[in-house]
Amino acid sequence: MSDTTLVTRILFQDFSSWSITLFYLLGYTAIGIFAHGVYTQVRKYRRGRPLDIDAWRQRAINMVQDMLTHRTLVRRDRKAGRAHALIFFGFALLFIGTATITLEYDILQPLFGWRFWHGEFYLWFSLVLDIAGAGLIAGVLYMMYRRQWLKLPKLDYARPDRSPQDPDYDRSGYRREDWAFLWALILIGVTGFVLEATRLVWLSGEPAVWDLRFWSPVGAVMAHVMQWIGLSPEGAGLFRSGLWWFHGLLALSFIALIPYSKIKHIVTAPTSLMLRDPLAGRRLPKVPEEQASAGYQYITDFKWKELLHLDACTKCGRCHEACPANAVGAPLSPRDVILSLREFANHSLNAATLPEKAELDVHGKGPGQVFMETLWSCRTCLACVEICPVAVEHVPIIVQMRRKLVEDGNMEPLLEKTLQTIHKTGNSFGESKRKRAAWTKELPFTIKDARKEAVDMLWFVGDYASFDPRNQKVTRAFARLMHQAGVDFGLLFEGEMNAGNDVRRVGEEGLYEYLATANITSIRDCEFKSVVTTDPHSYNTIRNEYPDFGGEFEIQHYTTVVRELLLQGRLRLSKPLGYRVTFHDPCHLGRYNKGFDAPRDILQMLGCELVEMGRNRDNSFCCGAGGGRIWIPDAPGTEKPSQNRMHEAGAIEGLQVFVVSCPKDLTMFEDALKTSGYEGKFVVRELIELIEECVEYDESPALSVEV
Repeated sequence: MSDTTLVTRILFQDFSSWSITLFYLLGYTAIGIFAHGVYTQVRKYRRGRPLDIDAWRQRAINMVQDMLTHRTLVRRDRKAGRAHALIFFGFALLFIGTATITLEYDILQPLFGWRFWHGEFYLWFSLVLDIAGAGLIAGVLYMMYRRQWLKLPKLDYARPDRSPQDPDYDRSGYRREDWAFLWALILIGVTGFVLEATRLVWLSGEPAVWDLRFWSPVGAVMAHVMQWIGLSPEGAGLFRSGLWWFHGLLALSFIALIPYSKIKHIVTAPTSLMLRDPLAGRRLPKVPEEQASAGYQYITDFKWKELLHLDACTKCGRCHEACPANAVGAPLSPRDVILSLREFANHSLNAATLPEKAELDVHGKGPGQVFMETLWSCRTCLACVEICPVAVEHVPIIVQMRRKLVEDGNMEPLLEKTLQTIHKTGNSFGESKRKRAAWTKELPFTIKDARKEAVDMLWFVGDYASFDPRNQKVTRAFARLMHQAGVDFGLLFEGEMNAGNDVRRVGEEGLYEYLATANITSIRDCEFKSVVTTDPHSYNTIRNEYPDFGGEFEIQHYTTVVRELLLQGRLRLSKPLGYRVTFHDPCHLGRYNKGFDAPRDILQMLGCELVEMGRNRDNSFCCGAGGGRIWIPDAPGTEKPSQNRMHEAGAIEGLQVFVVSCPKDLTMFEDALKTSGYEGKFVVRELIELIEECVEYDESPALSVEV
């Protein structure tokens, strides 16, 4: 057995001096090409608008945690996430290994005479890198299998926003790029192992190499196979020489192409994760005072972070798969919006000098531009942002582009009329402000006016809960529950206006700021401890966006309030309901604000059997009303998201009640129940109605649910 303290690998063994010089020239050339690409990308980002980023240390910690745990990648696609982890950690270890060799061979040894790449360190180094290389190859092979044989729709790059006649319809170039990336990784990994095996066969007569071969287990097994098929040490030496150059040139080409290809995501994706806004979409940005017009018209209107987001997209298709608009055939795929903008940015911002202003306009029908119909198809449900493994913020970008459309009057006439109505009356129904609390007249008790007397809880009711006749029944039911529980609560009466959540997501920022400022003023003038609302849309904007305008209030959705009242015994329950139910998570309560548990806890307390739909909690499917789409008519003959959801619920055997906890959900799903053919099979009810049916009243006016 050879002395393990002497074992190492001679990097350029039997290479002539001119071969070594040539390799270094090629290496420096690759580094130069890489550096120029990095410069071009940084210049592109700098052409976007500036953005202040804080908390760098915490952001870096979060990014490292995301990378090490792969938590954003394994969500809802565990196999792909685990395969990516094999590729990521394998590549990272191989990169570190190469850097370690470079550190000794090119820096420490020539400058200081320091050597460490020998002995036990070298042996463990060989073992770890063999395992890393095997993991990388296994991960890449699964990704190849996934693309070639599983035929996942989200990976086909079919564009719902273009027709075959459009010049940028064909995205076969992306498929070729994906396969080139995967094949490059496979070839680098496989040729590395073959190169290792041929070296072992070539030096099989040297005990310091051959006796310790199984510290490189994959290479050792391949070496024995080579010997078995008759490869001699001399033949291995010749084969090694040509393969060494092939492997080296492939690796150098890979490095050189990083800034110019999909490979750049190894840099842009972690950076995108680090720059992530935890409230992206939940809290939209204000229009800066120095900005001449609202929203984004030109690619240079984008913040540099958003331009980087475009490059971070790996085309995984998770947002494409999750999008409710895309699911019902609307001309929208969040992925394609991002890729179109990326193509546009690369075409217009990578040049040495910027094109004319007109050529920077991202709106229109040209290559890379985003269609108006695409932007208006978005429900701003946040499904795309929530599932994106690299933290691309699709919804804020779409809303910024909508702001420009609204400013120019490029919207549906009915939407424009609704916005005018809200500006005039303070609500989307066009009713007089004096009628906002008209629903209270049918109650046997008086509700306090919080503007005139102090209350413990201020109830922000919202438009649909105040004016829609069907929702008014639910609103009165909640008032009875609060009264029965002895809660000291009151209303703003005509002092309340539309909260503005959907107005803002439409893109009408000026109207939103008017509504928000008016509501904040009204709320501030009241004396109360906390705010409650039965409307998740109002809940989101008051909780997450009003603070930017000076309105910081403690606010709860009614489900958390009622759960607490039930737990405290302030609401007493009669016999269990025993209904077989499913629950629809409202986007603005669930995905936006993580309010998943309270409604389910209440259903359990009511004695209901909850059967979850396949898409639930953070993967819940949108009803289709968000982003102002409740005010925009759907194209005749097309499926609505609410109908799609009804089909999902209809597949549950024995379902009796489809439960919602949002006024807009109640409106959308009761209509969809009829139009999708499930009327008479189950009913749509607000959770409040089930609670009231189960609660013991001192004087019982409970609603019943026909099932």
